[in-house]
Amino acid sequence: MGGYHHGEIAVQERAGLASEAGHSQGAIGSAIPEVAVAFLAEQPHVVVGGTDEQGRIWATQLTGEPGFLAVPEPHTLTIGALPPPDDPLAAVLAGAGTGPGQEPVRIGMIGIEPATRRRMRMNGRAVRDGDGLRVQLDQVIANCPKYIQKRAHRPAVDGEAQASRRAVDGTELSPEQQRTLRAADTFFVATASDRGEADASHRGGNPGFVQVLSPRLLRWPDYVGNAMFLTLGNLELNPAAGLFVPGWEAGTSLHLTGAARTVWDEGEVAGHPGAQRLVEFEIAAVREVAAASPLRWSAPAYSRFNPPTAG
Repeated sequence: MGGYHHGEIAVQERAGLASEAGHSQGAIGSAIPEVAVAFLAEQPHVVVGGTDEQGRIWATQLTGEPGFLAVPEPHTLTIGALPPPDDPLAAVLAGAGTGPGQEPVRIGMIGIEPATRRRMRMNGRAVRDGDGLRVQLDQVIANCPKYIQKRAHRPAVDGEAQASRRAVDGTELSPEQQRTLRAADTFFVATASDRGEADASHRGGNPGFVQVLSPRLLRWPDYVGNAMFLTLGNLELNPAAGLFVPGWEAGTSLHLTGAARTVWDEGEVAGHPGAQRLVEFEIAAVREVAAASPLRWSAPAYSRFNPPTAG
């Protein structure tokens, strides 16, 4: 994927940031820089976004011992893990590119290290490779550290690790899931263009930046960023989206899929400090997985860039 697609360009122009987006485009490549090879090799997790067999977009997390992410050559990333069966992207990734005439699966990825507030965003085409994935990269983007809450990770200890992994599905948020989202300071959003080009992005803010308007409707502010609008550009062409909300302390995974739209109305945006726009997300399906991750994380040190929350 070279350059911006027409959805991204349309949003850049509507936001009055086409010139800034032109400068930012120089940060989009198709090869992983050497310094980032070492960064990825140190990570115990990666966030992945993609489309399931029903055409729904989900975001999820893959974990492994450091070294499970590797770069055998600059345009290729290997991931030494596959999602377990109860993961919303398990079936599509397990079968990626394996059948006769079956195409690779387009996925978006983020390697993120909260302890140093570093992240590397990658989009490409994945095929099953043994017990993992091999991804031919189309886009590689080094994002800024804004809105990342600082956290350190550790492995789950015996008592924590023995917790039972269990998946629960729904069509709307339970009261407890609503509380989880209202307290969230981080989530990840997956989108795709009208041609299926996938992307995964990080969103962060102070607790309360995600508003739960109803059991099936969320809203969050869109803060100042790099002016690329890769997420909002995809939504301009294809409203399908998926959210992954990590349970940092207990290792739970909250996955949501549905449709999102950008809210440009200045009156609505005005009540949200720091917001340039708003995004509303209508939930179609929910999957929460208990004990999904072997990682546990420290309490956050909030980013100094986080604006105050509405109300």
